[in-house]
Amino acid sequence: MAKILVLGAGLCGLSTAMLLARDGHQVTVLERDPAAPPEPAQAWEAWERRGVNQFRLPHVMLPPWRARMERELPEVLDEVLAAGGLRLDTLAMLPESRRGPRRDGDERFATVTARRPVLEAAAAAVADRTPGVTIRRGVAVTGLLADSPARACAAEGGAARIRGVLAAGGQALRADLVVDCCGRRSPLGSWLEAIGAPRPAEEREDCGFFYYARHFRTRTGELPRAETNMLQHYNSVSVLTLPGDNGTWSVVLTTASRDRQLHALRQPDRWDAALARYPLAAHWRDGEPITGVDVMAGLEDRHRRLVVEGVPVATGVVAVGDAWACTNPSLGRGASIGLLHACVLRDVLRDVGAGDIAGDPEKLVRRFDEVTAAVVEPLYRTTLWFDRSRLAEVAADVGATGQADDPRWAAGKALFAASLADQDLAREYLSVALMLSPADEVFARPGVAERVMRLGAHAPRYPLPGPSRRELLAAISG
Repeated sequence: MAKILVLGAGLCGLSTAMLLARDGHQVTVLERDPAAPPEPAQAWEAWERRGVNQFRLPHVMLPPWRARMERELPEVLDEVLAAGGLRLDTLAMLPESRRGPRRDGDERFATVTARRPVLEAAAAAVADRTPGVTIRRGVAVTGLLADSPARACAAEGGAARIRGVLAAGGQALRADLVVDCCGRRSPLGSWLEAIGAPRPAEEREDCGFFYYARHFRTRTGELPRAETNMLQHYNSVSVLTLPGDNGTWSVVLTTASRDRQLHALRQPDRWDAALARYPLAAHWRDGEPITGVDVMAGLEDRHRRLVVEGVPVATGVVAVGDAWACTNPSLGRGASIGLLHACVLRDVLRDVGAGDIAGDPEKLVRRFDEVTAAVVEPLYRTTLWFDRSRLAEVAADVGATGQADDPRWAAGKALFAASLADQDLAREYLSVALMLSPADEVFARPGVAERVMRLGAHAPRYPLPGPSRRELLAAISG
């Protein structure tokens, strides 16, 4: 079997390592942050991951992640729950009038969630016990190790063969395959360029959003009741209400990054004043704040491809999860996409075989690129389309002109509005929002499109109760 280096001990890197090791590969995880994780239950208070800027920001794990974890790595879910993680039924969060009695199939809406330090510490605890996985912390990778100059390979019509990585201090670590799980800030393109290889083909644009987030802890022993979906869209603002582990939760106010009038939300009193204007979310402030307002900005939507016009930029290296493609984190899709992508890599390695990693290195890279494009990329494209559409809608809220009419966006808005009045459509909307079903598949089901048009086509742009733009600005002006 293969000797594999996984770069990054985040949730995606650890999951990838465990999946590959359970197939018999020898996997070493290299993590630049030196601090070892504490017991998962103490991770929030005791663990700092300075190399991950969103480490202490809100997270939620979607049902597809839970379902795949149950099949592939159930011990991780057990560890999360033992550390105080939450079993969450995203359908049961809705008021009973919207969802009605429980039905067969509703179990698909269930998940397990926790704050990121708890999730990552739980995964690390299981990875440490997994035969074939070695985690080396405090190892800063500085570049790639190639068997010959990449420019010479290109001149001969081939691709550079990556044989491992270089670490701080000049240490060379060799492997049959390098798996980049360094996340959205991965320097893989620069590493390839430094050895004379072409850069990956990249699409990159500003995500366009600011995220203003706070964490809370219960004072009563109970989490706030949910009055609507976790992600709620209003004029100029989206609100996320996310239950967490050990009696904690988080609330995120998402705005357009160019909306300078809402930059005051970084101040806790202004943030509180804004949240108070949303009747379905205001009570999520009724807890003990355990953070101030954490601001996340400057994020990019980015897609990276290591096969350009049918030719690999290098062999012996692949990118998984956010290192391959990343989008707006407010949809909470990154972990689910990353785990799916790790499973794709595992399955491609099974098909290709360890012998071909050495004997025919291009075969693995090409096949992984093909399956990624067919299985994983559609989820990225849909998420990117959602980002752009929501950003255009928010721009229209603040007076921008030229918003293009998109019938798909209008149909999605109508589906949500109709879901407020139809229990079947409440399930269909959740299926789309939580990545359980593609929108095209939902609208193709008998009677769905007709009911959506009848109940939601003429709804207000924002059917949930909330402030107008003028009222929101007045609330935070004080």
